[in-house]
Amino acid sequence: MRRKDRKIGHIDGIEEILLQCKTCHVAMVGDGSPYIVPLSYGYKLIGGSTLELYFHSAPSGRKLDILKRNASVCFEVSYEGEPVHAENPCDAGYYFASVIGFGKAVFIEDIVEKCAALSRMFRHQSGKDITFTAEQAGAVCVFKIVSDDFTGKKKAHPLEIRE
Repeated sequence: MRRKDRKIGHIDGIEEILLQCKTCHVAMVGDGSPYIVPLSYGYKLIGGSTLELYFHSAPSGRKLDILKRNASVCFEVSYEGEPVHAENPCDAGYYFASVIGFGKAVFIEDIVEKCAALSRMFRHQSGKDITFTAEQAGAVCVFKIVSDDFTGKKKAHPLEIRE
């Protein structure tokens, strides 16, 4: 990371971003060409060093075809704050926060694990605890990205409390 002053060095700061965001952009490579999709997600942090992101989709499609051939992905979640206005246009921009990482896509086939992943996603997206049935879980594809290589970055508003 070039801007070390913007690096989030603690897992709580990364989780704060994951909690606020609702869309994860997942990039993959299929047939030599890049492909990126925005997806709703749920997540779990394991031991402060492993991140699991959970997704669901229709049982077939381009994304799944690519991931079955090449499970390596890059992902990004971010939010934009208010704009930064400056006399010098090179100093303008937005306050923001992001988490970017690399990992492997793993398809979840076990129905109990699929139901748990769907519940985790629904809780993250809606704040509601829902128990999914085996029939509901069986109708969709569920996969996760497992990452030990992710970082957080933030350009904080000057009025925010800085650590």
